Amino acid sequence: MEPTGNNIDVHLGKRLRRRRRLLGLTQQQLAGSCGVRFQQIQKYECGANRISAARLWQLSEALEVPVGYFYDGLTEAAQREHSAGEGEAGGEMFARKETLDLIRAYYQLGERPRRRLLDLAKSLNGDHEIA
Repeated sequence: MEPTGNNIDVHLGKRLRRRRRLLGLTQQQLAGSCGVRFQQIQKYECGANRISAARLWQLSEALEVPVGYFYDGLTEAAQREHSAGEGEAGGEMFARKETLDLIRAYYQLGERPRRRLLDLAKSLNGDHEIA
C-alpha cells in the first residue's frame, strides 16, 4: 500500500515528535535551533504543515539523526493504517511519555545493569526468547 501525501506528513511529524521527546527537548528549544516559532514545530508534529526538504535537513541536524530517520517505517505505517483491528501500533506505543521515560532511564544504565534489567523484564513476561 502506497502512502498518500497527508499520511507522509503525519508520519514525519510523529517521527519528529518522538525524536524531540526522546532527546528531552521542548518545542520551543527545537524551534530556536531551526529559526522558527514553536507553533511551526507543533504544526509539523501533527502533520498540519508539510516539512520542506531544507527544513527537514535542519531538523535532522538539530535532532542528530540522518534525514532518512524521518522516513523509517513509512511503508509499514501505511500498511497498518489499511489493516483493521490489529491492536495498538508500535508507533503509538513509543509516543507514550512512560515509554520514552523508560527508554531514557534504560540507556542511562551501564551495559551490565541494562542486561540484567532486560533479563528481568523477559522473566516477568514469561518469554525468554524476546529479541
